[in-house]
Amino acid sequence: MSKTTNKGIVPSREELFNPVLKAIHSLGGSASNAEIADRVIEDMKLTSDVTDVPHGKGRVSELEYRLYWARWYLKKISLINNSKRGIWSLTNVGHNQIEVQENPTEEIPTENEETVTDDFSGEIAQWRDELLEILLKMHPSALERLCQRILRASDFIEVTVTGKPGDEGIDGHGIVRLGGLISFPVLFQCKRWQGSVGPSVVRDFRGAMAGRADKGLILTTSRFTQEARREATRDGAPPIDLIDGERLIDKLKELEFGVKVIPREDVEVDANWWQSEYDVSGGNT
Repeated sequence: MSKTTNKGIVPSREELFNPVLKAIHSLGGSASNAEIADRVIEDMKLTSDVTDVPHGKGRVSELEYRLYWARWYLKKISLINNSKRGIWSLTNVGHNQIEVQENPTEEIPTENEETVTDDFSGEIAQWRDELLEILLKMHPSALERLCQRILRASDFIEVTVTGKPGDEGIDGHGIVRLGGLISFPVLFQCKRWQGSVGPSVVRDFRGAMAGRADKGLILTTSRFTQEARREATRDGAPPIDLIDGERLIDKLKELEFGVKVIPREDVEVDANWWQSEYDVSGGNT
């Protein structure tokens, strides 16, 4: 079995408890899923052979999947909490504890169990896989038009798709206007990709940007390697923002492009109604 499919090289969920806790501490006591993953990868010196091992046929890597469970466990033992999906912070107990006890008392569900938190189930929800499958089936030109629409809905103006053979990976350009006062041009690239996007893609795109814009944006249906993220923010080079498949799906949900968001019902018993209509005040009938 090749390294890219060997789950045995990925740290176990238990081995990730302390690195995740340490990551949140080092990031100031709160962090997003992506920030936690990046810091764990950096601290544990994990290579792309490890980070790119897929979990099944879905969009989630095996490392990401195990990080979900590590966070779930740390929440279960009251060391971290999340007031918003994907954003974690240390509890009062967590602020004073930098390591997890060696013999955990809280049993972690097996992969076959369906007991998951709302946060976890939201991140791996079936609709996200279905949406990604649709994106992967789109014609490249259709994906470019979709990205154009997303950017327009995200306060870009004069967004134009220009992608064509020989354009060195530049699929379009737009203008970002800040506060109605400052504006600057942005070049973007849309990549329909299933494997991880590496640093060479970022370097090539930056090369194509030279002399045309000082800011770039790459949107992909896949995920970026740690090396690609570092290349995107390398000192002395024009910065490039990276939008991976997860953030792209989140944006589609936020804008409700091809996604129906059905609010949960908030139900509570109307005690006054019951009291006035049927006099159920707790007395004997």
